[in-house]
Amino acid sequence: MEFRHLGRSGLVISEIAYGNWITHGSQVEEDAAQACIKAALDAGITTFDTADVYARGAAEEVLGRGLKGLPRESLEIFSKVYWPMGEGKNDRGLSRKHIMEAIDATLRRLQTDYVDLYQAHRFDHETPREETMEAFADIVHSGKAHYIGVSEWTADQIRAGHKLARELKIQLVSSQPQYSALWRVIEAEVIPACEELGIGQIVWSPLAQGILTGKYKPGQDAPAGSRGADEKYGKFVTGFTQKPGLLESVQKLEPIANDHGLNMAQLALAWVLQNSNVSAAIIGASRPEQVDSNVKAAGVTLEDSAMKAIDEALADVAEFDPNKTVSPNPRA
Repeated sequence: MEFRHLGRSGLVISEIAYGNWITHGSQVEEDAAQACIKAALDAGITTFDTADVYARGAAEEVLGRGLKGLPRESLEIFSKVYWPMGEGKNDRGLSRKHIMEAIDATLRRLQTDYVDLYQAHRFDHETPREETMEAFADIVHSGKAHYIGVSEWTADQIRAGHKLARELKIQLVSSQPQYSALWRVIEAEVIPACEELGIGQIVWSPLAQGILTGKYKPGQDAPAGSRGADEKYGKFVTGFTQKPGLLESVQKLEPIANDHGLNMAQLALAWVLQNSNVSAAIIGASRPEQVDSNVKAAGVTLEDSAMKAIDEALADVAEFDPNKTVSPNPRA
């Protein structure tokens, strides 16, 4: 495993992080989830990302059980707050009330006294950002979190949040956006702003919901057992595959991967990690062997010719529009 600083902070994290969105507490049984956590630890992953909304708290509980008993100082545990956790009108968003209640519930589920990073899971347009940042500051100053971060915030939102954080004497060190060779909306505005402010990216869906593994073939049904074949979660895959020609373009990556002794998933992860503003790429898994395979992307360097070939293969199907960074209203 290779390690990087999270932005310009002093926090060092594994460049492959393990996340449990969709999988733990819902798609994957407990035994398989624990086997995946163990595989991540055995592979040298020290950074684990979750959120309260994943399986309505069950994912945090699964992760808490998986990491229980390990030296806390050897791990970096991240969680997030924003999405609805119940039917109550205040049980969502980034109000002080919800944030202060949510952090205590998260720590209880994770069986830990603090998280290393606590993140705003989206931007709350209905709560003053001063209220949100002051609540985060109180959490940091009370020792319940060491750093704060954001997820899917625009460049302007990140700049304003960073300014408030500095005034409150806390460190906003991370952005957690979707980013892959197919989804590049952060490149035009978010990454330049974060490079200026010393904020690192912890990217989710670097495999574009598994599409960049090459397992979804043009003209064929999604493989049995895959996310694309799942009645509940297949919508995340079809969000990509509805673009004409996308699957055909992705297949052009296979010879590039072969030339570098990589599979397509490893190539996709290595592509993300070539960006110097990326501190970590989050992987998920339903089987331990997926973890074992994906971590082999750590430390891989792709030469400029390979990066160019990937860009050319996906030029007509990749998404670059910065306006695609949006935060739905959790109260809607």
